[in-house]
Amino acid sequence: MPWLYYSLKEKHLIWAKPWQEEIQTKLQKLETVKIGKNCFISPQANIFAEPGRDIIIGNNVTIASDVFLHGPITIHDGASLNAGVSIDGGAKGVVIGANTRIANNAKIYAFNHGMSPDKLIKDQPVTSQGIIICEDVWIGANACVTDGVEIGSHAIIGMGAVVTKNILEWSIVGGVPAKIIGDRRERNNF
Repeated sequence: MPWLYYSLKEKHLIWAKPWQEEIQTKLQKLETVKIGKNCFISPQANIFAEPGRDIIIGNNVTIASDVFLHGPITIHDGASLNAGVSIDGGAKGVVIGANTRIANNAKIYAFNHGMSPDKLIKDQPVTSQGIIICEDVWIGANACVTDGVEIGSHAIIGMGAVVTKNILEWSIVGGVPAKIIGDRRERNNF
């Protein structure tokens, strides 16, 4: 539970900070990964970058266990990726805006396969347009975002939704494929 890291008392930070520094230093030595300040990265996260497919992680980012990241990916300050999130940047990359929350088991893939009937699936070409997720977005558990999509700031993607088209700022979407079901500015239930 990475969010608990930020509520640790000073006596716990004596061991917790060096533990996180060790994990993050190892990642930055092994992979083309850049990590900002005051981040939490689970040792069970699977983070793969390579030259030309860098992963850039901003400040105050949390990455939980069983997260799979394959660059190119840029994660801006304050974003949070919960357990089981899977993101592949394809060739063009994924950008995740500041203070965005991505819930358990969400899938974000910035590539697609061809479907021509005259070739086997394994022989189809792969395309990539990239994905942009703007700031202060909430992507619900088990939601999926497909290649070529931009999700506007302050949007909410409902649990299990499949996003195949651009989403406007403040939109609340749900369903397969995702459709607008509300406007966040009209919700004041808390």
